[in-house]
Amino acid sequence: MFRKVLIANRGEVAVRVIRSCQERGIRTVAIFSDADRAALHVRYADEAYRVGGPASADSYLRIDRIVDVARRAGVDAVHPGYGFLAENPEFAHAVADAGMVFVGPSPDAIATMGDKVAARQAIQAFDVPVLPGTPGGLNNAELRGRAGEIGFPLMIKASAGGGGKGMRIVDREEGFDAALATARRESAASFGNDNVYLEKYVANSRHIEIQILADRFGETIHLGERECSIQRRHQKLIEEAPSVVSSPELREAMGRAAIQAAASVGYRNAGTVEFLFDGASAEFYFLEMNTRLQVEHPVTELVTGVDIVREQFAIADGRHLRHRQSDIQPSGWAIECRITAEDPYRNFLPNSGVVSFVQEPTGPGVRVESSLYRGCPVDLYYDPMVAKLVVWGETRAEAIMRMRRALSEYRIVGIKTSIPFHISVMKSTEFMMGHFDTGFIDRRRLQDDAEERERNTRVAAVAAAMVIHAEQRQAVHMRSRGDGQSRRDRWRRTGRLRATRGLS
Repeated sequence: MFRKVLIANRGEVAVRVIRSCQERGIRTVAIFSDADRAALHVRYADEAYRVGGPASADSYLRIDRIVDVARRAGVDAVHPGYGFLAENPEFAHAVADAGMVFVGPSPDAIATMGDKVAARQAIQAFDVPVLPGTPGGLNNAELRGRAGEIGFPLMIKASAGGGGKGMRIVDREEGFDAALATARRESAASFGNDNVYLEKYVANSRHIEIQILADRFGETIHLGERECSIQRRHQKLIEEAPSVVSSPELREAMGRAAIQAAASVGYRNAGTVEFLFDGASAEFYFLEMNTRLQVEHPVTELVTGVDIVREQFAIADGRHLRHRQSDIQPSGWAIECRITAEDPYRNFLPNSGVVSFVQEPTGPGVRVESSLYRGCPVDLYYDPMVAKLVVWGETRAEAIMRMRRALSEYRIVGIKTSIPFHISVMKSTEFMMGHFDTGFIDRRRLQDDAEERERNTRVAAVAAAMVIHAEQRQAVHMRSRGDGQSRRDRWRRTGRLRATRGLS
């Protein structure tokens, strides 16, 4: 096993990898920006090196500086975590050229699967189902012509995209040109490449992914599925394993397709193949392959007992897979909530500040992966996720109730977090019954807006009735007051007249 490893990342994933290394006697090297000098991963690592200013472009995305630190620290391997350079083939090449092991797939596999058009072409030769769509590299006129063939609604997607950037849903032909221009601009700004393609859009679909492990000897297994349909703006918020719509037959079919997708690029190490599941037809289609460790990997670890990070290191070290497909027997149910520094009461506005108090939930079946501690700053430079709360239960119902309890115990003071949002989802009847898809959050927002409008209408009606009632009472009062005044005036006038007559 490796003697020393550099973790080219930050936050809770860096802490996760450091812990895995420490359990195996591997020394760890952390990197940090100026904003992360006091970060938890810096404190936990055996060594830590500054790589630049607070902005990602000046630090965590600087391949030259990170490789230079790795050389100076004398590491054997580099683990990229997820995000930043984890799916950058140039970084994987640079690590290998420096004589170190990249804990992940080959640069070629990363490059192919990182280009969604190339990935579609690669997997189609292996009979992996894909949605109707177009190749990349088409101009606007060609895309407009193909849009009619595919039919609306459809999606415009960035070839090099991810995280919902450069992606637009188009419901009708009239909005196509504007959406295409926006998608190209966003893709160019986010990825330096405005290449987009079209894909048929399936409404009310589910996002289901398969975790795979592959060694360099040609052995590949899958660890079952994860349900990732609770999303906002194409960003996952809640994940669970297994999926409520899964069956042994569907799991086998999707697992086989995921293994074929990995084989199409000679994949090795841990990876995730994402599928779109159409509940109406019970068909699934390839979306993309993430050539790295996933944020939601803990739910798979809890139901399978497989330490995915440990397997990553073993595979990178040239070992055979320790598990066969027959060994993978998922047990129980796991749910993960991504805790972000966002204000759910203000449309998830990103939040910053200093954490003045934190109390993490504990107890049976509860796991917290976090980068927070009392006194730590939370900045707006990076992704807003600050922790992951993961629970396991023998059944889905038990897992939901455990997650409710754990969320109610979680205390983070000093910043706004998404915890109230997660509590509301765990209490949602739709979620508890498993009746949801990728449009769940949007429907809840529309429902909340409709309920708010209905409440406002009721309040306005009541207020109007109260005003009318008050005006009626006031009118009656004024009439009474007017009659009384007249009598008083008469009495006064009569009195004055009498007094005048008496004096004369």
